Amino acid sequence: MPLTPLGLPPEVRICLFDLDGVLTDTAAVHTVAWKQMFDAYLRERDGEAFQPFDAGSDYTHYVDGKPRADGVRSFLQSRGIELPDGDLEDGPDRETVHGLGSRKNDLVLALIERDGVEVFAPSVRYLEAVRAAGLRTAVVSSSANTQQVLEVTGLAPLLELRMDALVARERGLKGKPAPDTFLAAAAELGGGPRDSVVFEDALAGVESGRAGGFAYVVGVDRAGHAEALKAAGADIVVRELDELISS
Repeated sequence: MPLTPLGLPPEVRICLFDLDGVLTDTAAVHTVAWKQMFDAYLRERDGEAFQPFDAGSDYTHYVDGKPRADGVRSFLQSRGIELPDGDLEDGPDRETVHGLGSRKNDLVLALIERDGVEVFAPSVRYLEAVRAAGLRTAVVSSSANTQQVLEVTGLAPLLELRMDALVARERGLKGKPAPDTFLAAAAELGGGPRDSVVFEDALAGVESGRAGGFAYVVGVDRAGHAEALKAAGADIVVRELDELISS
């Protein structure tokens, strides 16, 4: 397949970027928060039988890239634990799916406030090259804190559209690995899957891009699982986005 100097099929005119792990290192923040939340909950629940949350395999297989409540359900199911969903407004004191999600989100916000958010410089270079070439751009994230992160990092001017957990909830869109949010973002930018590319570091996100029939799916390997990204449907896997640019 002939590719453009941006490393993309020539029909691509819309670029859909995941946030955590693709543009910013918030994936590391989320991993820490998930582990702290689940370990505290499991330790209290299981006592001496406590088995900690694995920040590698558990995060990758059950949580990464999914909406918060889906991540909670998926991991708990892997441990044979069932909790009621509760309500979206459940606070961190409630032992429900949404309550545990609130605990995790409080930890994320505290970590961001304390440590800030790292931006991947090669991703910024690629974003700038994409914009200079006249392509449309959107961030498509399962995070409910996307707007805050974009403002803190200064990435907002490089992204025309935000399609995140808050927008998905308002519109009743299914989260990744369903393709709904990517498809909605492409449509809002005046296109569709045949002229759009998905950039993802999470297995669920790559599966989403493939399920949506997008022209190209770029996997970003931040965790040494390039083969798993390819198996999930990535057309190409890179360590940094600017590797796609022809010199």
